Amino acid sequence: MTSSTRIDFLYLSEQDMIQAGVTDMPACVDTMEQMFALLYRGDYRMAGANNDSHGAMVTFPENSPFPAMPKPTADRRLMAMPAYLGGDFRTAGVKWYGSNIANRDKGLPRSILLFTLNDADTGAPLAHMSANLLSAYRTGAVPGVGARYLARKDSRVIGLLGPGVMGRTAVAAFLAVCPLIDTLRIKGRGAKSLDTFIAWIKANYPQVTTIEVVDTLEEVVREADIVTFCSSGEVGDPARYPQVKREWVKPGAFLAMPAACSLDEGMERDDIRKVLDNTGLYHAWYDEAPKPAHHTIPVIGVRFMDMLAEGKLAAEQLEDIGKIVAGDAPGRRNDEEIIIMSVGGMPVEDVAWGTVIYRNALEKNIGVKLNLWDTPELR
Repeated sequence: MTSSTRIDFLYLSEQDMIQAGVTDMPACVDTMEQMFALLYRGDYRMAGANNDSHGAMVTFPENSPFPAMPKPTADRRLMAMPAYLGGDFRTAGVKWYGSNIANRDKGLPRSILLFTLNDADTGAPLAHMSANLLSAYRTGAVPGVGARYLARKDSRVIGLLGPGVMGRTAVAAFLAVCPLIDTLRIKGRGAKSLDTFIAWIKANYPQVTTIEVVDTLEEVVREADIVTFCSSGEVGDPARYPQVKREWVKPGAFLAMPAACSLDEGMERDDIRKVLDNTGLYHAWYDEAPKPAHHTIPVIGVRFMDMLAEGKLAAEQLEDIGKIVAGDAPGRRNDEEIIIMSVGGMPVEDVAWGTVIYRNALEKNIGVKLNLWDTPELR
């Protein structure tokens, strides 16, 4: 019995990714839901000692003896995010992540991403793909999974801080799972991003009949059934992160936070349900970061880790969305409870959605086949 040593893989450009369905948000939400069930069962691996690390990041010093070395400017990162996911996926992959907020001055996205999907047995590449849309849609889909289980079924109003890429995909996910939504309250930094976002909503979601541009965080949060903060900014001082105050939050609200956020004392109290996308991810972050960790990693779940260390929170008060998805913990219990979900982002999400898109591309004959070798020179 013979086997070929030839290895071919697919290259998928951004346009190829679109043709293969990367912007299909309802399908992405369903894929993330399936992924969370696998996380809960433990059929996955990420990097780090606890197999839950976000990834490995190259950092730069403030003062370097090498003048050409990049400076640690806002949102500067070079990062590899590897993972394996089992179940029906049974693939591995790594996202390579380059980011610099100054890219916008050059007409480029803040982040420029590539993803390589690999055969889990041999490690051979299956696909090398443009990953900005892949990453954006899987990030937005996670709040959508949260809303499917934790938002009120009669949710109508979304409060959004940050009408950029992350805000756009989060709203798309909310609209995919909460069909009664008809109102958006939006706060942005400038007219251009707001106008672009509003035009996108009007072109794609005619069910949204009311769009209000507001000036304050309080106006974003008040009377909103679903709240999400999706803005980028400087990291370091949690007092400068966008804050949620308890007095602003209506009974029954669901808050999904994939970006910087801080809470007042009222929102940190025990009667606010606190849900994480993966508890292990936050423990890995906490182990890796200086303390208090929320000063370095602005996601609200990291603040929960600081609260654990400070004795202000018990471990059993933190819930995993995977356990809820699997049916081993309740979703929303009643129409009055307030629930906040931290969204950290994980490479298993890229593997899940990347695998679906790769298989779609194969089925539809999309992309360019590239050859790694016919026979390897070194064996």
